[in-house]
Amino acid sequence: MSDLNNPFGSLDSSGFPPGKPDAPKPAVVPPKNRGRVDIVRQKAGRGGKTVTVVKNFVGIGLPEKEKLAKEMQRSCGTGGMVKDGQIEIQGDQREAVSRILAAAGFRPVMAGG
Repeated sequence: MSDLNNPFGSLDSSGFPPGKPDAPKPAVVPPKNRGRVDIVRQKAGRGGKTVTVVKNFVGIGLPEKEKLAKEMQRSCGTGGMVKDGQIEIQGDQREAVSRILAAAGFRPVMAGG
């Protein structure tokens, strides 16, 4: 394009201080402590199958629980679901689930068997 199409092309910017460089946007950091959540391994009433259950969420809604469940499923390579306000992941995945919850700002606690 030529300066003919730019209405500011003929202006002289000498004598003005240089503009501010584009500052990088800060990364979105989850809050430091979003509360305690319990991670429980359950086997009873599931036909002998082991399931990792995350419960006692405070202050988050269903969409965020579903997002966390999807991330846990991808990380663990297993299935899972959100049921009755709890996240259920197939298999004994307590360590991986704990890492994901800690990264999201929660304080995971291994509870029960």
